[in-house]
Amino acid sequence: MLNQVVSILFPILGLTFAGLCVGLWIKPDFRPINRVNMDVFVPALTFSSLVIMPLDAGQIPLLSAALLAVFIPALLMFPICYFFKLKYKVWAPPQMFRNAGNLAIPLFTYSFGDTAIAPAVLLFVVSSCLHFSIGLAIISKGNPFKQIIRMPIFLAAASALTLNLMGVGIWEPLYNATSLLGQAAIPIMLVSLGAQMCNMRLSGMRTGLLCTGLSLLTGAIAFTFIYLFIPLSTLHLQMMLLFTMFPPAVLNYMFAEHFDLEPEKVASMVLFSNFLCIVTLPIMLAVALSFS
Repeated sequence: MLNQVVSILFPILGLTFAGLCVGLWIKPDFRPINRVNMDVFVPALTFSSLVIMPLDAGQIPLLSAALLAVFIPALLMFPICYFFKLKYKVWAPPQMFRNAGNLAIPLFTYSFGDTAIAPAVLLFVVSSCLHFSIGLAIISKGNPFKQIIRMPIFLAAASALTLNLMGVGIWEPLYNATSLLGQAAIPIMLVSLGAQMCNMRLSGMRTGLLCTGLSLLTGAIAFTFIYLFIPLSTLHLQMMLLFTMFPPAVLNYMFAEHFDLEPEKVASMVLFSNFLCIVTLPIMLAVALSFS
């Protein structure tokens, strides 16, 4: 079991460490790189994965589980924020929207093989769409649905699912091109995540530790509901165990900065929680693999 966990995590942590080294030594501006990744490579990965994914009633449990993984933490954060006197708009989104991109897709791929890519992308698409709709509705006063329909990832997912459901075959050279583009997304996600670790400050450790503890608590409760009430296959159950307890997505910081919702505090939540995955991920992965 230990060798299996190490062999799965080593490529992920290795690329993340490479990103940390790049961030420390070269100090590049990753913003345009991340923009290209989110607008080109990730939509290509989404399209090439979903266009050939078997779509039937068997996917409904996974979609239901993904929704519970977002909405249960949202409900739990009401009493938690009241008790600890925390601002809901600042603390709830990081518990609702986990790192379903930079961390989840590579981890699922290395852990469970190519069969996990399509459901991993589906979870990422669901999380992203909810973040750009429900998430924005929580922290803003505007109409978030105007944002979501302009997202390249949403357009890629919608077109892929439409072709898939209609039974329309995709021209093989086009599929190969989008698949090749999509292969760049995962390494860029990991290198970018590592580079962001350079921004950690010790002054934010308390916030980061509290966020990590809350992520594990709300995630464990969400997974318990999923385990008891949603009939999932072994693979999807393993994926949801990890998915529910991942650290917050980096996008939470971007939104907090845009809407001026204590961005330095949210940055501490995101960076420290993702950094502490060095400790939490091996434990969660070992538990998930024990389900097989």
